[in-house]
Amino acid sequence: MTAPTRPAGSPGPVPLPTPRRLTPAPPSGDLIDSPKFPVAARAELSNPVQRGNLHHAMTTIRTKRARVVSELDNWEELRLAGEAIKNRTLRHLDSYLEQLEESLTRAGTIVHWARDAAEANEIIVGLVTQALGDDYRTDASEVVKVKSMATQEIDMNEALEEAGVAAWETDLAELIVQLGHDRPSHILVPAIHRNRAEVREIFLREMGQYGKAAPADVDAEPKNLAAAARLHLREKFLRAKVAISGANFAVAETGTLVVVESEGNGRMCLTLPETLISVVGIEKVLPTFDDLEVFLQLLPRSSTAERMNPYTSLWTGPRAGDGPQNMHVVLIDNGRTKVLADVKGRDALRCIRCSACINVCPVYEKVGGHAYGSVYPGPIGSILTPQLRGTTEGMSKVDQSLPFASSLCGACFDVCPVRIPIPDLLVHMRNKVVESKKANTKHPSLHTEPAMMKSAAWMMSDGRRWAAATKAAGIGGKVLGRADHIGPMPYPLSKWTNSRDVPVPPKESFRSWYKRERGGK
Repeated sequence: MTAPTRPAGSPGPVPLPTPRRLTPAPPSGDLIDSPKFPVAARAELSNPVQRGNLHHAMTTIRTKRARVVSELDNWEELRLAGEAIKNRTLRHLDSYLEQLEESLTRAGTIVHWARDAAEANEIIVGLVTQALGDDYRTDASEVVKVKSMATQEIDMNEALEEAGVAAWETDLAELIVQLGHDRPSHILVPAIHRNRAEVREIFLREMGQYGKAAPADVDAEPKNLAAAARLHLREKFLRAKVAISGANFAVAETGTLVVVESEGNGRMCLTLPETLISVVGIEKVLPTFDDLEVFLQLLPRSSTAERMNPYTSLWTGPRAGDGPQNMHVVLIDNGRTKVLADVKGRDALRCIRCSACINVCPVYEKVGGHAYGSVYPGPIGSILTPQLRGTTEGMSKVDQSLPFASSLCGACFDVCPVRIPIPDLLVHMRNKVVESKKANTKHPSLHTEPAMMKSAAWMMSDGRRWAAATKAAGIGGKVLGRADHIGPMPYPLSKWTNSRDVPVPPKESFRSWYKRERGGK
């Protein structure tokens, strides 16, 4: 997201341009001041090219995933095993984290703990500047990065930029987003909202400003675009002194970190630089090395629709003469213990960031990831983001709206490899939002929705009142005649009828029909 301009002979700190963000996104990467979901979604729906890109990509991914999952007779058993392992880990997270720290330290890795994003960034910037030594605040003040959701969550690139350090994204999709001064729109494929022609234009326009330019005759063929990115990144890999990674899993038993990827860029970052800094959310811990057997079957099929990842890198501390000689792990909380305290909401921490729920979500497919105002879009973002940022403590407009950004169709649970009950959690979070609004409103009974619900409860609690209401509705149905639906109605009902077709009430109630046809009461 941040890429430095390097004017010839420029002394001192390297000037870094402000990314061109989508209005009205804030300068901070946490996007907490983004507009609420319905407003942002309406803007995204007006982009037909993006909608076409998303439909094509989502359809392709869903089809491939269904095929590779169907190959396993024990897929449901694997899902149940993944759920059980994650639940056991979360129940005893404190013990496993202490074990992980001991194992990492024993293997020669230095462990740092960060309570929030600010503390994590302070640690990371300090480690980077120390590792760069004399190169800090020169044209060599840079790091290479493995794709990492945790670093995006804490706005690490922006923090390094402010310190005068360029953070180069090396994942192809992340590179496209960075060079396009854009924001990621998907957990797995951050540039999924771009098509090949758009990527070619970005490469031709931007690559030469930040390193080796794309060939002038490069076309929009994926293999040729990938070759241009490879040449552009190679010089950065070869000269980088510091790399920053995330981790898909961290094994408490052995102190082993695991990164799975599809391109090999991660392997370059994990082996060439002198210093490796891994930024890991505390929920990524697994108890034993044997637990990887389950997740290395669940993750690739659920994310990239592959039987196994092309590149699976595991490392347990530094080794003399082999790979980075200085290894650091920054374990970040950043709201996770708050999520853990919610007995129901903690299920969201089982997430292994596969994006399967996003790929089947009909809402995401229409609006894309930018409408969610978070680095975690789609169904999982709708339940995880408000919890990490604090749903009941000074909720932002976007966080209030996210749990409602779903049709509750249930497809997300059906594909989740660790069986997170996302529809149930969406309802749980909606209840939290409603209760929060009540707690922060002087006269909640005066609001339209609570008043309507109270009136409905009064009517439905008595058989005679309900019978009278259905009879009145039947009269309304006869008055409206053959109309297909009820048209726009005055405020406040217009907030509902302007965006939905309200069916015409039946001309006769079931009670009336039953009494006439069957002689019932």
